[in-house]
Amino acid sequence: MKKRLIDEANKIVGKFQLDGFRGNSAGTVASALITKDGNIYTGICISMACGIGFCAEASAVAEMLKNRETKIEMIVAVSNEGKIIPPCGRCRELLAQVDKDNLSTKIVVDDGEIKTLKEIFPDIWIDKF
Repeated sequence: MKKRLIDEANKIVGKFQLDGFRGNSAGTVASALITKDGNIYTGICISMACGIGFCAEASAVAEMLKNRETKIEMIVAVSNEGKIIPPCGRCRELLAQVDKDNLSTKIVVDDGEIKTLKEIFPDIWIDKF
C-alpha cells in the first residue's frame, strides 16, 4: 500500500509557476491517501506570496471530503526532489479534526518508516474532549 501511494503522489508532483505574483507556484509537494474504504485521493500544494496557499495533504483531504469519506488508512507526501515529507503541524491537526479515528492513520514519515498520527503528535489536546 505504501509503494502504491508513493507512486500516486509521484505521478502528480512537479513545480509549476502560477501567473499571479512573482514566486507563486504549485506542485512542489504532492500527497496521496487511501481511505478505510480503499479509495485513493491525491492533492498538490499551492505556494502563495502572502500565505494563503495550502499543503498537498489538505488538498488530498478536501478531495476525500468531496466524496463524503473521513477515515484515512494511510497518507504520504513527496517533494519535487523525491523526498518523503511528514505532515506539518497544521496538516496533522487537520487529519485529526476531520475524524478522531484518524489518530490511528499510518503516516509515511520516511521511505522505510511508518508511524501513526498519534505517534507524531507531541501532546494531543483532542484527547481531552
